[in-house]
Amino acid sequence: MVSILLLNGPNLNMLGKREPEVYGSQTLEDIVASLNKIMVEELGGKLEHVQSNHEGVLIDAIHQAKGVHDGIVFNPGAFTHYSYALRDALSSVMLPTIEIHMSNVHAREEFRHTSVIAPIVMGQVVGLGSDGYEWALRALVRKIKASR
Repeated sequence: MVSILLLNGPNLNMLGKREPEVYGSQTLEDIVASLNKIMVEELGGKLEHVQSNHEGVLIDAIHQAKGVHDGIVFNPGAFTHYSYALRDALSSVMLPTIEIHMSNVHAREEFRHTSVIAPIVMGQVVGLGSDGYEWALRALVRKIKASR
């Protein structure tokens, strides 16, 4: 059984309310429920979700994932652009990770074009809205199963 940690960073708890023209109308709870269903019914695994607006909580979740989860799907939110602490945490646990962004960060403000996380993760999914979470999850589980 594959176990995935789903991490969501700052302001993602506001999905469905915050800039629906950019992020859509689905709430984070809706997205997590859909991913849980896919994980259990289709992919035969389990999903743990952590959302926090606090960098240290996310770092602790990453550290605790080692030996518990097989991989991480991570939407770091604004931490994407400057959190070397999150980057170092991901490097320290060496779990396959896919970075996700609902909007196309490369087509938005200049400061959003740089990810300090991207160089150390397996890949990125950007610009596909909430569907990006599903594709990231499916790709990660497929890679993990193929490596076993």
